[in-house]
Amino acid sequence: MIEPELDLLLDRKETVADGVVRLTLRHPDGQALPAWTPGAHLDLLFGDDLVRQYSLCGDPGDCSTLQVAVLREAAGRGGSQYVHDQLVEGNRVRIRGPRNHFRFEKAKRYLFIAGGIGITPLVPMIAEAAAAGDDWRLVYGGRSRASMAFRDQLEAAHPDRVEIHPQDERGLLDLPALLANPEDGTAIYCCGPEPLLAAVEEHCARWPAGSLHVERFAPKPVEGTNDSFEIELAQTGRVLTVPADRSILEVIEGSGLAVLSSCQEGTCGTCETTVLSGTPDHRDSILTADEQEAGDTMMICVSRSCSERLVLDL
Repeated sequence: MIEPELDLLLDRKETVADGVVRLTLRHPDGQALPAWTPGAHLDLLFGDDLVRQYSLCGDPGDCSTLQVAVLREAAGRGGSQYVHDQLVEGNRVRIRGPRNHFRFEKAKRYLFIAGGIGITPLVPMIAEAAAAGDDWRLVYGGRSRASMAFRDQLEAAHPDRVEIHPQDERGLLDLPALLANPEDGTAIYCCGPEPLLAAVEEHCARWPAGSLHVERFAPKPVEGTNDSFEIELAQTGRVLTVPADRSILEVIEGSGLAVLSSCQEGTCGTCETTVLSGTPDHRDSILTADEQEAGDTMMICVSRSCSERLVLDL
């Protein structure tokens, strides 16, 4: 499915922490922007080969703006450098989405764990939990206080629920203590760098199934061998062979069929495709364990097949 795209106006670009800028986007004609829910992200299209995903961090109730925060990453793939060095207020920015694979679900209580720029998708979740009078707590780690976006506003609004943990002052988060006692009814929402996510997943292994919800900015390590298999495109009946050295996405695009995709590493969800038959070999960093077990959809940029043939709704 090809999603609609919009050309928006960069209304404001502001520094919100060391190395972090917040972009406020508006419709040039003042029209209402697409609705979204906490945990959603946008695709920002800076060119044919420069498409990046950023979590929305504004107010879902404000249909006049969309806001994202972008960390400058010196070792990144060029998106953050473009945002920091070339985008200026008044520029037009093409977007696609919003899209949500990190949905905020109702629970008795919440534990939010953020690492660095991973705070961005959690900000609107926290706002919703606070507005609803829910029981929640945020533990927020970062390199230093100056590098931690939204720290001031979160501390000021919720001084009794927000724990700021700068690494240069307090070291790493004490996850063994934080997650020592599994609690029924507590939903854990975590976003940040891969070492943090891997450690949280390890310490949550004894928690009730479904307690932990994570969003990754980079793909998690996945082991597996690459074997050849077939895919059937149900809408045309075409059968294509996916060799060991090519992805499903590459084979489909090579056949002349246009498929929406972006990250090419299983982290954004853009290429999610319905599976009509067969058993996917899931290698994405998005779907939950239950969703992967169901096998109803897959990310065709990285995932493969456990069966000789997959039938896809394409």
